[in-house]
Amino acid sequence: MKIALIGYGKMGKAIEEIAVAKGHEILLKLDISNPEDFTTENLAKCDVAIEFTSPHSAVENLKKCFAAGLPVVCGSTGWLSKWEEIVNDCTTKNASMVYASNYSIGVNLFFELNTYLAKLMSKHTDYDVILDEIHHTQKRDAPSGTAITLAEQVLANITRKKQWVNHLSDNTDELEIISERIDPAPGTHKIKYHSPIDDIEIIHTAHNRQGFAGGAVLAAEFILGKKGIYNMKQVLGL
Repeated sequence: MKIALIGYGKMGKAIEEIAVAKGHEILLKLDISNPEDFTTENLAKCDVAIEFTSPHSAVENLKKCFAAGLPVVCGSTGWLSKWEEIVNDCTTKNASMVYASNYSIGVNLFFELNTYLAKLMSKHTDYDVILDEIHHTQKRDAPSGTAITLAEQVLANITRKKQWVNHLSDNTDELEIISERIDPAPGTHKIKYHSPIDDIEIIHTAHNRQGFAGGAVLAAEFILGKKGIYNMKQVLGL
């Protein structure tokens, strides 16, 4: 598999290490130092793109991949206000994409656990719920895409919560997400249910970027030969 890496920072380098170890070839490495190489001609030489950049560049990067007919795995977060625009562009061009707020296999299992626990807790109104997330200081969006996914899963099952907010709140209708940026944390997410009697917590802590990178390569292998938009639940068969 010939891969175009769009974004060659710490995550791009971790993806490269795992992809090469699995026998894949990194044919193209794109970042702010070589924008002139980000061409349809170069993209067309690849089998798949893996995109980890920033909220400000992700949308245009995805559109370039769709235009080149290149399947793309997108790990950038913070751009989902443009989700419908991307869905329409992908569909119109008969393109393909995997999008996930987090590619870690462990986190995606954690998503399933979070949904199940929220269903169990939905009838127990004595418990309130709060989310905490910690990332490194280079993380540009807050809350993280992973925290938003977790929050939306809680909101879908605990209907007494109407919306999430990224601050402490006295409004019991609001689900609080507390975001901290501390180096060198790769990522910790905690969902805590608390009552006057006891607390229930589930926590996922990433020790490094290898889990995210490995999941992204797995998603790239999955998307080959497919059309449409997929997520990590489908990639993992959950």
